[in-house]
Amino acid sequence: MKIIKHLISALFFVLGIQFGNSQNISVDEGYSPQTLVEDILINSSCANVFNVSVSGGNFATGEKSFGYFDATGTTFPFQNGIILSTGKINNAPGPNSYLSDDGGSMGWDGDSDLNTALGLSNTFNATILEFDFIPLGNKISFDYIFSSEQYLTSPSSNQCNFTDGFAFLLKRNGATTYENLAVVPGTSTPVKVNTVRGPGTICPPANANYFDAFNDANHPTNYNGQTKVLTAQADVIPGETYHIKLVIADEGNYRFDSAIFLGGGSFNFTIDIGDDRLISSGNPLCQNETLLVDATQVGATAYQWFQDSIAIPGATNATYTITSVGDYVVEINYGPSCQTTGTIKIEYADVLTIDENTFSLCDSDTNQDGKTAFNLDNIKNSLFTNLPTNYVISFFETQTSTTILPVNYTNTTAYNQTIYARVMNIQGCYTDYPVFLKVNTFDAIVTDKELSLCENDILILDAGSGFNSYTWDTNPPQFTQQILIASAGTYKVILTNVNNCSKTKTFTVEASSTALIEDIICNDFQENNTATIQISSASLGDYEFSLDGSNYQDSNIFTNLAPGEYTVYVQDKKGCDIAFETFYILDYPKYFTPNGDGYNDTWFIKNLDKSNLENSPINIFDRYGKFIKQIFGESEGWNGTFNGNQSPSNDYWFEIKLTNGQSIKGHFSLKR
Repeated sequence: MKIIKHLISALFFVLGIQFGNSQNISVDEGYSPQTLVEDILINSSCANVFNVSVSGGNFATGEKSFGYFDATGTTFPFQNGIILSTGKINNAPGPNSYLSDDGGSMGWDGDSDLNTALGLSNTFNATILEFDFIPLGNKISFDYIFSSEQYLTSPSSNQCNFTDGFAFLLKRNGATTYENLAVVPGTSTPVKVNTVRGPGTICPPANANYFDAFNDANHPTNYNGQTKVLTAQADVIPGETYHIKLVIADEGNYRFDSAIFLGGGSFNFTIDIGDDRLISSGNPLCQNETLLVDATQVGATAYQWFQDSIAIPGATNATYTITSVGDYVVEINYGPSCQTTGTIKIEYADVLTIDENTFSLCDSDTNQDGKTAFNLDNIKNSLFTNLPTNYVISFFETQTSTTILPVNYTNTTAYNQTIYARVMNIQGCYTDYPVFLKVNTFDAIVTDKELSLCENDILILDAGSGFNSYTWDTNPPQFTQQILIASAGTYKVILTNVNNCSKTKTFTVEASSTALIEDIICNDFQENNTATIQISSASLGDYEFSLDGSNYQDSNIFTNLAPGEYTVYVQDKKGCDIAFETFYILDYPKYFTPNGDGYNDTWFIKNLDKSNLENSPINIFDRYGKFIKQIFGESEGWNGTFNGNQSPSNDYWFEIKLTNGQSIKGHFSLKR
């Protein structure tokens, strides 16, 4: 950083004619301490200043660490004033081209009062300006800028806490302790490099809104950075004697000089005539309210009040009654050439404009009792069009109540209730405003529905009549009481009544189809003949089964079936078409009577062809296993003879050879 500054110094020397000295401040060491205070810092005929002293570095060259500066024609915020430095003030003028680093090895001590004020023990190179004064007003103030070489743009991490210190120490005559006026506004934190610093370096920013800038080479002073213009101020007692000590010093060692610039003519004695009454601070005057302001000062010879910089005719007393908005100033004269002032800014609370004071909600629970939860924060934000941001609104059930209602408030009076919004600020300018809560209901009973949709069908969904609007969640949305659908799914419709309250009705539509009979498995030739109806997995539905088309069962198995022809009916419970199919139960005769009467004269098995068994051979045996006869399904059967002779009455056995290699065996009786 400093190598660059030396190079830039050479560059500015070469280009000095182009830039000119007017770009940088100049300093003058020839002013006496009394002149610096009376004519430069205070510059007022009202000044009552004495015991002025200045101390600083005893440089062998005779140069000083304090003096006058002139910034006329530069960008520096002050035109002139006093400079107090921890080095030679001749190094203070810009450009910012080299390191001001004076005061080493010369026995230049620090200051014990500064150490006490800042909690330090290791200050060096202290420059001190101190004097006594007697204030005319009850408040003093002056403006200053703190500049330092320690505002580094590229510091190392161990440099972040290095900081020179300064203090503006004030005490009343007879007091034993000082008050430090050089603090971050609104705090008790002393202003230093590490308490007022901007962002952009590895060092953390602190109170950055009071930091001005890190300086490049083209700056009116030879310091790396500075604060913005800050104001030191204190309350004082008019006529009392005070001592003020302005001191700056290096901390830790003599390195990296710093300076305090005190604005010329900025040391003012003013009168505190009261706090500003502002909307932003919550203490404006109420509508039609007046304010009596008293500026009475001992020794004053004349008063003149001003409103917005215009003298108020006839307002020449020590007191004045304010009746309207404005910036008020009172000039207090103590003779022909001594004058102090007091200021106060007045605003009036606005007449609040109600934007909305009736709030309606729908009853959100199932009992529809006219009570529901209101978010009072939402109501607060909608109530007025011109409520100042720092005013507080609280809600109460009655105008006399002191119990603030919770943010989520459920009305206690069904359907309609009035609560009160209380607008609170310091002055209490506003009365309670009624807020009307209205709860609407949705009394119609809404039930969800489950429906089925048959294959290739179109279904009408009907949300019911009597509602103001319908909003279906279809894509795109539909807004009619009925809609047509061609696919299964979940369909929702928002029903809105005349009170603008809504409920949602859900239709759950399941796909269904006519049953596809895949197979009928018959277990026949048994004591308990059964049939099992198998439905294809591609069938969508909940089915029931019947053998007569009237009486249905959930089971797909029929039992105890007599031999014969059957038709099975499969019905979808959700109303799709009925599927049907014929099947046969086979069985063999348990006996036959070959007596020539034309009835039951032969033994054969019916309907074998219905099960594709007509070509299966049936072998008949006597009880001893002797082969008697072979017949087929399409033959006339066995007539009870063997080799032309009648076989005796007895039990006979048969076996049907199936095409799959299995066989069915049984026995029957021949009766004569």
